[in-house]
Amino acid sequence: MEIERELLNAVDQALLAVMILIIMFGMGASLTPRDFKEALQRPRGMFIGFVSQFGFMPLIALGLALALKLPPPQAIALIMVGCLPGGTTSNMFTYFARGSVALSISMTAASTLLALVMMPLLLDLYASGFARQIDEALLAAGAETGFVIPHVNIVISLLLVLVPVGAGMILRAKSPGWAKAAEDTAGFMAIIVILFLVGSVTVRHTGLFLATPWQLYTACVGVGVAGFGFGYVFAGLCRTPPRQQRAISLETGIQNGPIAFAIILLSFEEPLRSQMLWLPILYSTFVVMTSSGITLWYRKIGRADDEIYRNNRVHRRLFGADYATRYPDAVVPRRLKRTETFGE
Repeated sequence: MEIERELLNAVDQALLAVMILIIMFGMGASLTPRDFKEALQRPRGMFIGFVSQFGFMPLIALGLALALKLPPPQAIALIMVGCLPGGTTSNMFTYFARGSVALSISMTAASTLLALVMMPLLLDLYASGFARQIDEALLAAGAETGFVIPHVNIVISLLLVLVPVGAGMILRAKSPGWAKAAEDTAGFMAIIVILFLVGSVTVRHTGLFLATPWQLYTACVGVGVAGFGFGYVFAGLCRTPPRQQRAISLETGIQNGPIAFAIILLSFEEPLRSQMLWLPILYSTFVVMTSSGITLWYRKIGRADDEIYRNNRVHRRLFGADYATRYPDAVVPRRLKRTETFGE
């Protein structure tokens, strides 16, 4: 699928940039230095999350790109989405799914920083073949310069995105009340960004949805759904508590679409920019739907273990941190008995 005209005009791009800044500011407002400290104190959960985020997701994206024979620009965009960490949206869905919000926030904080190193490495590892195809096509068409993945620009884009995150953390330290408002706004702003992008593209490119091949839809839906599944199963095999299992699953499958928009806008030129941008727009659209469905299911199956976890917290506050509550076997779900702890 070729996109000959710019997908977003200058006004759209300016509005999108403002909304991305608000989202990343709100994400920073949800973080504190303690979150990074707690991430280091949860090495097991963080390691499982790291393998899921930077191990499974890029491989899933590469596998889908090869299996569906995506054009090189869309293949690189899909791998880029697979390399990105989750944002505030994953924290919000984890809360509603009765998952470990503390682990989700810790994973978001750690993976956002790790992406500065991991994303260029993973793109070089998995996307270099697609980059060579674009380079050969450009040179064959008579272009004066070829194409290489702009690693430096991507790192600079990630650093620029982290600036509002840092500002949000400063606000959290100065005024927790305002920070909470910014955090809540960011979660809904992410949804607004997606609706804005889809609406803007629909108005000017009404035939684009119909012209989009089924392979691209399959890739955009499949990368998120496969991420949920791989994250959930891997965390379960590692005998993590169900609350952590749900958090890792959602953190793995929900990637940060706004960062993908920012990187593509700042790092690539037309016509590649528009060809690549369409994929994260579609991914962000469908991941909201799939995340909502999986969250409702997780919320249903997690009711019992979440109640046990909350009861344990109350008991430990009353009787001491070492107090162990005894429950009848019929009360404790089978999947909870296989884990080492009922806690976070």
